[in-house]
Amino acid sequence: MMKASLLVIALLAVGNIGADAAFSAPASAIAGSSPPALAVLLPGEVDVDGAYASSSFPIRPDLLLNRAREILSPEIEIGTKDGGACLSSEFEFVAAVVGPINREAYLDALNSFKLRDSFDIEQNYFGFTVDPLQTNRVWFFTRQVARHVAPFMGANPDKTKDGGVLTLPPQLMHMDFDPDGLVREFGFYTVDRRQGNTGGLGGAFGYFYGVGRPLPIPECRPYSPSFRFRTLNFIGKIGKMLSKKTK
Repeated sequence: MMKASLLVIALLAVGNIGADAAFSAPASAIAGSSPPALAVLLPGEVDVDGAYASSSFPIRPDLLLNRAREILSPEIEIGTKDGGACLSSEFEFVAAVVGPINREAYLDALNSFKLRDSFDIEQNYFGFTVDPLQTNRVWFFTRQVARHVAPFMGANPDKTKDGGVLTLPPQLMHMDFDPDGLVREFGFYTVDRRQGNTGGLGGAFGYFYGVGRPLPIPECRPYSPSFRFRTLNFIGKIGKMLSKKTK
């Protein structure tokens, strides 16, 4: 349980279009004179309205988006302010390198560790959408910016780089709901590790690294290609050079 809680803490922190496929945008859309009267779908693009209309999930997409925003609000904060009342009994937390973690472990970890005690955090949420292929899921982005205002993991604000301001990389989050509007799953994934000043790390991993206190595991440090991957790249480059010489 202790190990699982620590990992939760650390985190809480195409199909190809064929050559013969044709698509042409309306001239009015290209010229910018006026929007097209009807939406034109790309080959392979999901008919979102049609998917929503045929969905058997009982909560309408617009109401589900409102519910997601409610759960993210300061009054609830994904179960941290309401004692977990917004979470299903089957709730799981899951992310790229950790999970799934059950409801009890998730709440236990959050009750013992609060980033907001040490940081003034701007979540910068945007891009809320209901997945047309899984209509109980809401996707959304966050681009967190956090000012270090109090000691954290033994690190003082005046020692944090960039004036004590941490800029995390963009993160894609999701919530899965049950028919009663309770959160069944919550998780996130870093989607652009080249941005920000936390070594491409998201969640609390980014905070640990940003203040110079990364946990002593590979997942809490910036991405580094493995020896095997570097070797394969090297072999590939040698092969490319040799093929050029034989032409």
